[in-house]
Amino acid sequence: MPECRPLDLSNARILVTNDDGVQAPGLDVLEGIARKLSDDVWVVAPETEQSATSHSLTVRRPLRLRQLEARRFSVDGTPTDCVVVAVSKVLADRKPDLVLSGINHGSNLGEDVIYSGTVAAAMEAALIGLPAIALSLARRGNHDFYWETAERHAPDIIRRVAEVGFAPDMLVNVNFPDLQPDEVRGARVCRQGRRDVETEVVEGVDPGGRPYIWIGDYMVDESLEPDTDLAAVNEGCIAVTPLHLDLTERRLLETLGAAFS
Repeated sequence: MPECRPLDLSNARILVTNDDGVQAPGLDVLEGIARKLSDDVWVVAPETEQSATSHSLTVRRPLRLRQLEARRFSVDGTPTDCVVVAVSKVLADRKPDLVLSGINHGSNLGEDVIYSGTVAAAMEAALIGLPAIALSLARRGNHDFYWETAERHAPDIIRRVAEVGFAPDMLVNVNFPDLQPDEVRGARVCRQGRRDVETEVVEGVDPGGRPYIWIGDYMVDESLEPDTDLAAVNEGCIAVTPLHLDLTERRLLETLGAAFS
């Protein structure tokens, strides 16, 4: 059982980032949430949308850091770039005590954590040794996002996670259901799930007559396994999932090792 170190938010320096871009409404919501927790809040986010960029790092070209206003910056790169630049440049005098990534426009459940730029930013923070939480908001219909749901519930979720603390190489993935604040059925700590369907792939023809293939989203967020993040959100709960950066399949270490002995 890894030892978790509680985090005191009263004097914490908080870095806020995302993958939807520095102009995204979810970023403003998360910045407001962070300011309820601390007076020392900084924003370093991608200049443009970087959804599904996963944990990519820009190494083949220089990056441009732009200050937009006091304690608010953009980087013309990925969410991972933003965390690296924030820690090494913007906040070089004092590293952040907590990194909050989001609030993503749409859930990051199950397999999404592999592709998500939102989760990747939190992963990069964890790699650097910083406590990190990724936050996302589901939407299943054509209505506006229920940002007020995250505004209502996120501060308490973050405080509870901080009280328990963070273990090395660990991050927490939080997903809010597509419900009004009063309709949420509590928070549930659960494992990462796996959908019962694959990603949608659409074929078509562009205006020039050229065929294309467009990789879309998952058709449904359903899983037969009841103890997962997918099930929790589908049942109206906030899913709180601890993730770890060590991908080693320990159950195979001995068996595979014997094959090479």
